Amino acid sequence: MRDAIRARHYSLRTEEAYVGWVRRFILFHNKRHPAEMGEAEINRFLTHLAVAENVAASTQNQALAAILFLYQAVLAKDLDRIDGIVRAKKPKRLPVVLTRDEVRALLGRMSGTAKLAALLLYGGGLRLLEALRLRVKDIEFGADQITIRDGKGQKDRVTMLPASAKESLFNHLEQVRRIHREDLNHGFGRVYLPDALARKYPNADREWGWQYVFPAGSLSMDPRSFRQ
Repeated sequence: MRDAIRARHYSLRTEEAYVGWVRRFILFHNKRHPAEMGEAEINRFLTHLAVAENVAASTQNQALAAILFLYQAVLAKDLDRIDGIVRAKKPKRLPVVLTRDEVRALLGRMSGTAKLAALLLYGGGLRLLEALRLRVKDIEFGADQITIRDGKGQKDRVTMLPASAKESLFNHLEQVRRIHREDLNHGFGRVYLPDALARKYPNADREWGWQYVFPAGSLSMDPRSFRQ
């Protein structure tokens, strides 16, 4: 299943979520092989999530998407229409929108890297993970632009670089660059490269442009290649 997910370039978070739901589906049915099960077992599992575990509607939908992916992309097994599922209730709520004064008060109580990330979220319209996955090459100071790669729906887009964050971001990147140089001197300084870029450009994972704008605070292990 992991191979099928990675072949379609799904995110690591989606991979972990899908594999987790399939594991729970199998355990729920006493470790029966999914090929031996079908619509009735899927129905019972999803109904259990809504009735016994009281999950949110979005959670139940994610579980369904994971199981359908298993049957369609991995087992190549056609399923009939899945009817009769007890659907988790989706609450109707109004979104909470902060006023400008509230945003100023919130940012005024922040500092350092967290404040810089928040300025990009608010001023550039970035989602949290989009900000945390930014690469140095995606920041264009001359054009005051940020390029978002592989955003929601696996789409790229361009957004503005907030003027309020520009100077802080420039200084932040200078500090990150010094850390990157030190890591290279110690034999580290590699980052994950998407798709097949690591094979096409073996040394690109050490290049400055591919480094993360917000790197980890310490050396970490890549969850797919298991390299530091």
